[in-house]
Amino acid sequence: MMERVRRTVLIVDDHEGFRDAARALLEAEGFDVVGEAIDGREALIEAERLRPDVVLLDIQLPDLDGFAVADRLAAVAVPPAVVLTSSHDAETYGVRLERVPSSGFLAKRELSGAALAGLLG
Repeated sequence: MMERVRRTVLIVDDHEGFRDAARALLEAEGFDVVGEAIDGREALIEAERLRPDVVLLDIQLPDLDGFAVADRLAAVAVPPAVVLTSSHDAETYGVRLERVPSSGFLAKRELSGAALAGLLG
């Protein structure tokens, strides 16, 4: 039986506690976390360097917001899947979530491997 290849993930969040929790949760549920970034500029650098399958991207970052980062990631030759996340609910961002090139949105409290896999298809 062939082993299924684990999807690689880059976690982008300015809160170390969330990055640590998300890494532990996603790795326990079958993902391979290949890197972390603390702001938008670092996210772009690390996404280019690591070429992850998925970028779990916080919307509220100290420099570029997640919407700007998602737009830039969508423009690369082989873009990663982007899943936006926030401590706020989707309603906070309204139509901006529909317009951003992403695979979807997960509130931080709803993050799980199954929820992430569900958005990725």
